This record gives sequence, C-alpha cells and structure tokens, in this order.
Amino acid sequence: MNYRTDRDTRELLLCLRKCHYPNLEVWVVDNGSPEPPHYLENEFPEFRFIFSPENLGFAGGNNLAIKACNADLIYLLNNDTLVEPDFLDPIPELFLRDEKIGIVSSRLMYAYENNLVQFAGSKGMNPYTGRSFSIGWKEPDREEFHRSYPTATAHGAAMCIRRDLLEKTGLLWEGYFLYYEELDYCERCKHAGYSIWYCGSSEVRHKESKSTGKDSPLKTYYLNRNRLIFIRRNFRGFQKWMALLFYVFIAFPKNVFTLLLKGEWARVSRIVSALIWNLSHPKLKGNTAL
Repeated sequence: MNYRTDRDTRELLLCLRKCHYPNLEVWVVDNGSPEPPHYLENEFPEFRFIFSPENLGFAGGNNLAIKACNADLIYLLNNDTLVEPDFLDPIPELFLRDEKIGIVSSRLMYAYENNLVQFAGSKGMNPYTGRSFSIGWKEPDREEFHRSYPTATAHGAAMCIRRDLLEKTGLLWEGYFLYYEELDYCERCKHAGYSIWYCGSSEVRHKESKSTGKDSPLKTYYLNRNRLIFIRRNFRGFQKWMALLFYVFIAFPKNVFTLLLKGEWARVSRIVSALIWNLSHPKLKGNTAL
C-alpha cells in the first residue's frame, strides 16, 4: 500500500518481481496520494493497481485489495519493506499443518540495523494495562527466532491471512485508520477459533514508519487514541476498567510529563486530543463484511 512513498513502493516491487513463488498475484493500493504514481503501472505491468481517490487508512486500503483478489491466502505487506525471492515459500507450508491456523506473521528485521530483530512473535497484551510485549524486539537475530511457533498476535507490516477466516469474521475494522488494526483482527481470529503463528524462516526487512515519521505528532495521536479504542473493543468487565484507569491515571500523565520535559508541545497536544476523542465517541461502529 502506497501513500506518498513511491520510492519505497518501487523498491519493494523490484523485490517482488524476483519472487519465485508460483501463482503469486500482487495488488498495489495507492491510498489517496496527492500525486498518484501511475507511472508504476507502466513499469510493473505484471502487477495489479488500485488507486483510491481518498486515504482510507491502513485497514481501508488493505480491504480494497482483499475484496479485489481471489486468493486462498492473502499476504498483507507494507510498502516500506524489502524481501528476498524465497520469503513466501514457508508460509503456505505452515498453513497446511492445521486448517485452524488463521494468520501467519513473518520475522521482521530492521532494514537499516545490522542483524537486529523488530518482531519474532508476541507474548500478547496485558489485560490490566493494555500494554503489549513483543518477542525479540531490538535483540540480535539468533537461531531460535528462525523457528515457527504460536504467537499471541501478528505484525501488520507482514502477515498472511487465510481467506476462510476473512469469510467468517469480515474485513479489517476501518475505525482505527492507523495502528492497532492487526491486533484487533488477531482478537477476532482467536474468538473465531483460529490460531496465530509466527514463521521465523520467512524474513522481511522493515524500514518502519516511513509514511508517518518515527516520532511524529500524527503517530503519537493514533497510537494513543487507538490504544484506548482497542481496550474498549476487546476487553471486558473488570479488566476493561482496569486498563482504562491505568491509561488515564498512569500512562497518560507519564507520557505527557515526559514530552513536556523534552519540549515536544505538538505531541503533548496530540495525546490530549486522543483522550478527548475517546471521551467524545462513546459508541464505536462495527466491522466491515467481506
């Protein structure tokens, strides 16, 4: 999916052109870029392109491609990634182990950090704080990260979804716009009786946050707003209220105070806006059907 990052998209398409997996169908979604990269259609005629007139967010843009394709396995891949020709090969083999595997996530490596892991699975989210814990984050790559094993959640930058699961649970929820979409979908996957796996032999190199900026006010806003939305959508009872109270009385003031010390007023404003948004939107819309 592309949004004003044509150079990254082109680099990824050059990688995918070398991919030797059979029956591969590549869909490229331009998510409302002010100057849509139509020239890429001419350079990569073997791939299919969708040009959205508006920015639909991460879920909305991916949903356009999901609805357009007919594959049994649908791999969502950020355009700010780089891959080797064989990165897809172990994914279908893992799905064949069990028809109840609904999502498979690849091993993510930082593209510009030597041998440093970004994602090697997840231990899940603490139901009382709303904080998630990734395996291998910023650790040197090692043999154990090259294995396959169940994971609590997948990483949205590089994850493959079984079409059967999409037909049962619907498309990605578009209410987040940016961040937390894959975590939300993983919860729906588990509620539907499917499992999530990490595939360590499938490597993807991730440039990370090329569209929004690593510490931008925009990213700060959506991470904070959507953390609360996720808690409201997926937690229940006592755990839900504990997680909300933890955010309001511990995480929120801590984050604001830390940013104030750094003089990052724009990001402070966005954190406050994220909390206000949740207070002013007591009801959240449902999921999008396939």
